[in-house]
Amino acid sequence: MHHLSLRDLGDALRGNALTPTELTEHYLARIDRLDEAVGAFLTVTPTAARAAAKAAEERLARTADPHPLLGIPVAVKDLTPVAGHRHTSGSAAFADRTATTTAHVAALLLDRAGMPLLGKTSAPEFGCPAYTEPGFAPPARSPFDPTRSAGGSSGGAAAAVAAGLVPAAHGSDGGGSLRIPAAACGIVGFKPSRGRVSPAPGGDPTGLTVAGPLARSVRDAALLLDAMAVPAPGDPYAAPPLPPGATFAALTERAPAHLRIAAWTDTGLPGVAPAPEVLAAHRGTVALLRDLGHTVEELPRAPLTAADRDGFAALWGALAASVPVPDGAEELLMPLTRWLRQRGRAVSGTDWIAALDAMQTTARTIVRAVDGYDAVLTPALAALPAKVGALRNDDDPAADFDAQTAYTPYTAPWNWTGWPAVALPLHWTDPTPTAPSGLPVAAQLAAPHGADARLLALAAQLEEARPWAARRPVVH
Repeated sequence: MHHLSLRDLGDALRGNALTPTELTEHYLARIDRLDEAVGAFLTVTPTAARAAAKAAEERLARTADPHPLLGIPVAVKDLTPVAGHRHTSGSAAFADRTATTTAHVAALLLDRAGMPLLGKTSAPEFGCPAYTEPGFAPPARSPFDPTRSAGGSSGGAAAAVAAGLVPAAHGSDGGGSLRIPAAACGIVGFKPSRGRVSPAPGGDPTGLTVAGPLARSVRDAALLLDAMAVPAPGDPYAAPPLPPGATFAALTERAPAHLRIAAWTDTGLPGVAPAPEVLAAHRGTVALLRDLGHTVEELPRAPLTAADRDGFAALWGALAASVPVPDGAEELLMPLTRWLRQRGRAVSGTDWIAALDAMQTTARTIVRAVDGYDAVLTPALAALPAKVGALRNDDDPAADFDAQTAYTPYTAPWNWTGWPAVALPLHWTDPTPTAPSGLPVAAQLAAPHGADARLLALAAQLEEARPWAARRPVVH
């Protein structure tokens, strides 16, 4: 069952070849057997999953035109609350907290679509790092090589999808947190346009963070995005709606017309260059795009500098500092989090406004540099997936933060612009003893704000030309 796509699973459920209960039990058994090897889940919710599966069976029996995802299990990242379930935010300070509210996007998946909740996937503390190594739980590992990190901050979700513990999963992205773990785990991570997925009932005052799908294929990601992309009253941002009756899933079936694509590999950071494997994979993607009839124009340098990242760093620290921590629990936080919060507390109101202004100015610089292009190509990561613990530095949090920035220089700019972006595992290394299927070397593609459908169609075209779904991770 776990080899089937979301569409195939939906067809099997609606055709009575499978029941939601059978499917849910299958995935719960896989989690019980395999999750210890990858650290994907902080909390497994079998009682809720079984009750939701039973309810889905009843809905399928009485509904003539059920939701296409009804009865298909899903997982929700633990930074996102689901009422009645454990909600740690990846922190020992909240290890025993239970959520009292449900985020809008989670309600769309669990209630509106009727997807049984298998559990809450692991995330680093407050979603801050590009690795998922919460201090009170095992690290999330890439199923393709368990010696390597699953990335962050949606690392648990990506590991769960790649290991076949869930068909697809919810994640979120404030600086690459969908695309980084997708690149590390050999799956698809899609960050939608700003405003495409509602942040209700709260939100991110910076406009950086948006929820999105993690899936094994582009079309599965589009199906999950269709379920997530329902606005709520009071949303502070909006993305252009699709034409009436259109869906992202259907639009991935249409190959895009000729596109003009900008590309670069420059990191914009002094002394930081992409690894040879990353450069080789980038050249391969450029060649593939040209073979598909698109025009690719290489830009000599990234349209941003190291100084352009200062505003983002200030906002990141202030966001970490804004999380209310119970009295006496600050010492439970990880060194990186405490360092970020200390920096964030030093950000005054005028500093905050200046950082927002600087970030928006940089975003405009990036957009002007690629004005007239239909999409942008860069690597997803500057190096091969990092070893577990390689980026983390509890003794020197500043060095930790710098190492993360050097590892992920290509992702955060698209959070600044609000453009959609996707990580695709188009290239793989040769097999190694710890990664017998090879390691993913992912490409990243971005498109102008609102052009989510165009980006998904291009991604689906690339997947069809160079498919990856047949690769099986060592933990599967």
